[in-house]
Amino acid sequence: MRVNSVQREAVTLESISALPRGSIARPVMRQSWMDLSFIHWSYDPKTVQALLPSGLKVDTFGGDAWVGLIGFRMEAVRFSKGPTAGYFSNFPEINVRTYVIDPLGRRDVWFFSLDIDRYPPVAVAQAMFGLPYRWGSCALSHVGEHRIYSVKRRSLRRSGARTRFVVKPRETIAPTDETSLERFLTARWGMTTMRRGELYHGAVDHPRWPLQRATLVEIEDTLVTSAGLPEPQGAPIVHYSTGVEVKIAKLELTK
Repeated sequence: MRVNSVQREAVTLESISALPRGSIARPVMRQSWMDLSFIHWSYDPKTVQALLPSGLKVDTFGGDAWVGLIGFRMEAVRFSKGPTAGYFSNFPEINVRTYVIDPLGRRDVWFFSLDIDRYPPVAVAQAMFGLPYRWGSCALSHVGEHRIYSVKRRSLRRSGARTRFVVKPRETIAPTDETSLERFLTARWGMTTMRRGELYHGAVDHPRWPLQRATLVEIEDTLVTSAGLPEPQGAPIVHYSTGVEVKIAKLELTK
């Protein structure tokens, strides 16, 4: 990979901020992320590092790597200068991710998988962003105060990876009460992806998260282990957000 073919000068590690790096003047896409539930488990950094491409370093907090199972609803997905596409612009998504430091010191999201139930967006995201989108049945529903998320991935094998989890939002987190760990797990303003053996960075821009602490009521999951990770251990950290409007920048080669 190009990022490792030359000796790099020391880079400055980006700080974690609840506010975006800066406004994206010319986004390539716009969308809304609504009804989000964040479920995070701590992992041994060596375990997560072994699954990352060369050039990326796992980001840690308190000596731990963190893996997230994130469910939400995508709304009004569109190219920046185009209209929405009805059925293909609104759908639930569940992704598995971790947090990384790229060769320029940016603290990004790295996706192990992203599951949705609309095939055309899967193909577009794979081709345009190099993201590991998967196609399957995916649902998000409300029952009283509970948010219910589920995925059953389509597979040529007898059974694909799947998940079902139920989250109950609790108290709202005032900005002044947000902990450093909560900010570490949610305030990410870019993603790193790989295309044709090269690392690319895509910036994202949205308002500060309106966050609530939450309770994981129940979960049955194989999405995390299907990414090559061990079964999560211990109680997760859980959050909920009503959502934000998002702008996404064109991918740039990490040089």
